[in-house]
Amino acid sequence: MKILFDQGTPVPLRRFLPGHIIDTAYERGWSELANGNLLSRAEQDGYELLITTDRNLRYEQNLANRSIAIVVLMTTSWPRIRQQTERVQAIVDAIRPGTYQEIFIE
Repeated sequence: MKILFDQGTPVPLRRFLPGHIIDTAYERGWSELANGNLLSRAEQDGYELLITTDRNLRYEQNLANRSIAIVVLMTTSWPRIRQQTERVQAIVDAIRPGTYQEIFIE
């Protein structure tokens, strides 16, 4: 699966998602794009999943007609996410196009 990490998504998570092609918004030069434009650009470039830490995304954007799946990590803390990488991996591996999933991490 082709995955895009939004700003705030810890880059080390990339190592725990084997078998996927992963880029960051920063690497693509998309750091300054607003969420709607970022989603459109990602879909145009064939990304199947956006992983973000933006909790407000679903309230700010109409996600109904999007083909890209969205996973929201409910924290930006890498030490906390690191303890849940197997859970994140399972959700990423099972996600379907156009769906939205929040991952609560304590």
